[in-house]
Amino acid sequence: MLTIFALPKPFKGHFGIIQRNALSQWSRLRPKPEILLFGNEEGTAEAARQFGARHIPDVMCNEFGTPLLSDLFAKANALATNNVLCYVNADIMLMGDFMGAVARVSSWSNRFLMVGRRTNVELDEPAIYVLPEEEARLEALVLQRGVVGPPSAIDYFVFPRGSFSNFPPFAIGRPRWDNWFLWKARKSHAALVDATEIVLAVHQNHDYSHLPPGSPDIMQCEEAIRNKALAGRGFCTIEDATHVLHTDGVKYNPRHIFVPAMRVARPWWWDFLKITRPLRHPLGIRQRKSAT
Repeated sequence: MLTIFALPKPFKGHFGIIQRNALSQWSRLRPKPEILLFGNEEGTAEAARQFGARHIPDVMCNEFGTPLLSDLFAKANALATNNVLCYVNADIMLMGDFMGAVARVSSWSNRFLMVGRRTNVELDEPAIYVLPEEEARLEALVLQRGVVGPPSAIDYFVFPRGSFSNFPPFAIGRPRWDNWFLWKARKSHAALVDATEIVLAVHQNHDYSHLPPGSPDIMQCEEAIRNKALAGRGFCTIEDATHVLHTDGVKYNPRHIFVPAMRVARPWWWDFLKITRPLRHPLGIRQRKSAT
């Protein structure tokens, strides 16, 4: 059995639509998970009642009013009634394949962190998600229109209750805490499992209109700088997964051994390609010059 927990943004405008889409999907998963909605943003209490979730309004915040991951995860560990937890961003739709993936990984090991790449898509038909029998249509639409996100974008985290309870006071919605979380799993010798092949995690594209006018860049603001300092050198992406969930089970991923070296070499490789492009494509250069 699974407990899903999230901290939604205000249920207003486009964010209200996509977060209700996500909650609707979570509430239809089978076996039905427990859902914990944290925070006291506009519409959260009403959404919790609508979808049968528990509402926990109080989450510790920093001086900027941003909730802290340390308090969120501590409360989720304390309040959850199930042995496996999943933190997920509130704009992510989890499909029917999700619970099976959780069951397979949690029965395979009692020390793991399951993550996966998301599929980014524009969804402008809210009614498509209302009926359970429409999931096949939704899945086909996502596979047709969607674009798989990069391995550094991590939107759901599945782990045994109590496994990762001591979080630094990261500000939620700011960079690097998710990469630190994956690094922490690796550091603690837990299996880092990539479920991308099995789990279709649908990220509904959105803008940043929920931020007040004049808000600082969330990637460069003081909170972002603080998060990066807290993370230190702790950095992993989904490419660092020690295991991969396939249709025939969880398999060891030897490729992760080479990822740190690849990460260091990649910028140099792209610079090399850029510098040598005129040598590798001389005909194209001459053609463009003659055309001008």
